[in-house]
Amino acid sequence: MSNNDKPEAAAGDLLQFAEDTAGEQKPQPAAAFASDAPPWRILIVDDDKDVHKATEYTLQGVAILDRPLQFLHAYSSAEAIGLLMRETNIAVILLDVVMESENAGLAAVDVIRGELGLTNPRIVLRTGQPGYAPEIETIRRYDINDYKTKNELTRVKLYTTLTAAIRSYDQLCRLEAGRRGLEHIIAASNQFISETGVREFSSGVIRQIAAFIGVEPEGLVCAQSEEGDKPEDCVVIAATGQFSLFNGKKLLEIGDRRIMDTLLQCFSKKKNLIEEKDIALFFPGRNAHNFAAFINSRQPPRDVDQRLLEVFCANVSICGDNVNLVEQLRQLAYYDILLKLPNRSYFVEAVDQRMASMKNRAHLTVALLDVDQFSEISDVFGHRYGDQLLFAIARRLESHFSEKCLLARISNDTFGIFGESSLVSPEAFAPFFNASYEIEDVERPITMTAGLVKVDWNDDSNGSTLLKDAFIAVKHAKENGQGQYAWYSPEIATATRERTRLLQDLRFAFTQDRLYVVYQPLIDLATGKAVAVEALMRWRAVDGRLISPENFIPIAEHSGLIIMLGAWILRMALNALRRLHEAGHRDFRMAVNVSTNQFRQAGFLSMIDKALEEYAIPPQLLELEITESIAAMGFNYVEETLSALRQRSISVAIDDFGTGYSSLSYLNRLPANRLKIDRSFITAISDGSSESSIPEMIVQLGHQLNMKVIAEGVETEQQRALLQGMGCDEIQGFLYARPMPLEDLLAWLKLNS
Repeated sequence: MSNNDKPEAAAGDLLQFAEDTAGEQKPQPAAAFASDAPPWRILIVDDDKDVHKATEYTLQGVAILDRPLQFLHAYSSAEAIGLLMRETNIAVILLDVVMESENAGLAAVDVIRGELGLTNPRIVLRTGQPGYAPEIETIRRYDINDYKTKNELTRVKLYTTLTAAIRSYDQLCRLEAGRRGLEHIIAASNQFISETGVREFSSGVIRQIAAFIGVEPEGLVCAQSEEGDKPEDCVVIAATGQFSLFNGKKLLEIGDRRIMDTLLQCFSKKKNLIEEKDIALFFPGRNAHNFAAFINSRQPPRDVDQRLLEVFCANVSICGDNVNLVEQLRQLAYYDILLKLPNRSYFVEAVDQRMASMKNRAHLTVALLDVDQFSEISDVFGHRYGDQLLFAIARRLESHFSEKCLLARISNDTFGIFGESSLVSPEAFAPFFNASYEIEDVERPITMTAGLVKVDWNDDSNGSTLLKDAFIAVKHAKENGQGQYAWYSPEIATATRERTRLLQDLRFAFTQDRLYVVYQPLIDLATGKAVAVEALMRWRAVDGRLISPENFIPIAEHSGLIIMLGAWILRMALNALRRLHEAGHRDFRMAVNVSTNQFRQAGFLSMIDKALEEYAIPPQLLELEITESIAAMGFNYVEETLSALRQRSISVAIDDFGTGYSSLSYLNRLPANRLKIDRSFITAISDGSSESSIPEMIVQLGHQLNMKVIAEGVETEQQRALLQGMGCDEIQGFLYARPMPLEDLLAWLKLNS
């Protein structure tokens, strides 16, 4: 309805505002406030252009709540609805009730609140004909802030009406912002919980901060180490946008003084800093794991409730602590702390992921490198020495293999390598099969054994099965000596399963007393009389078969079962020696083999002392046979243990001499009593044969070192005669007697006394 159609009584009501009554407070001019304060947006909806002009003129230069006013105009309800669909942040709508229809304004209220969903803008209804919309009914039914007749709106009353409306609008906006902020905090928390690492979490912090304060997500996050607030301890752990190049750098290395100063101030004051375009938020963490985030804003951030911001930061701090804890647990679960390498779990999962992502697996290899005799080295030189050795090996492996290979610590002394077959090969491992490492200023040769598995293109194996196969290959390679390698094959797997079955049977046989001891006499070549016996272990299976010691002794050695078996055979041998003494052979000595595992166990000496005491055997009648491999464990340790045995008057024989490690360099310093020539040298000798030179050399060497020499495996009279001619002291072999049970030995001694 146009102004001309309205009743005369209402004409010009707003064009000529009534005079302000005495005592009314004058509106405050906008010039008194900052010129850059955002204005309150006021929408005037009226079909009379003069009303628009008069309203804007009346409020010209006025400020409300420290902000100026900005006017928007619509001349019909339809035009107002269209404008509200396009524009935002409209604080107050001055809405005429009667326009193109008698209830156009009221209908517009329904659309604004219902269809458009605009609940924050305050609506002030103005009318020149209150009869068309009774005030009480209108206030009750519609969500409006006020209802005024145009003739009662003086300049001051219009100002106070707008002030009340704007204040309501501001409060509603703050409540909505708080609600959105809390929703954002909850959503951010859920997002943070789903992050799997510190870097991902930090990148998420940048995005969430930017969304929370209404700026673009361009910034960086700095972590702080445990040492304190030193600037050099601050490291960039996540960066986005133009700052991406700063990722991983120390704060003092980024070269941007503005960012550095802002973040250092944030760390120093331990509080948030929000400037016009520089935003730094501080997040305290457990154990001084504090971090701060810098957000670069191209425009000033929107007005943010400081209390909500503090809640947000506290929530981020808690999430950060949780992410750090998860990261620490992940490190413990997937990384080896000592060697700073991935562990077995990481290796298996990484192999699985790599194989799942590749269609062609034909050129991939999984390999294991095992440090030979590491347990012995660690026991002899100490665990600290062993740790240093492993660390040195790990660093050399890292430098040798490219980043295309995965390197991990699989077990105590075993490293796993996975990659292209051209990179993971015996040729690539060659420098490690026999290498030297300087530990504690002493260079020592270390050998490693490798087991390799080729991944077939159609193989359904996973990381675990490939590792199992590689371990099988390592064991097979060790059977051929140290510093060797072997490729896995089904045949090797079959042999390994057979050895595993044999070990299980051996354990069962031990518990069921299926093992027994036989004794072979040692003959003094000068007198032709038996002067000692050697205790030898035998195993008869349930089906009556004899299992060769060559088959089960190495398995017992490798599994560690030999420690129990060795203690058992020592007691059996000493009990047999007591029987021999009771039978009149009081000067007989008993020779018992000692394995490497036994020799290096902590209670080795005390175990021998208790056995000697239990069977009341003089220590000088016990002889322990050790191999050259024991002598190679480390001279100081071996000398110390052998000296302790000599102090107890226990004699020591070095068994199988000439077949193991070269110990000639310090053999003269070892407190041993006898050298024992291996049977392989005896079998080969004959009259005038060049093969006789080695036994003869060993006899001469032993005598020069004040040791007696024993030859084993003597089967012919010719061999006996040659050895006697060389000056060998004692012999044993089938020429005189086979190994026999104790009762048979007692009978044999009666016949051959």
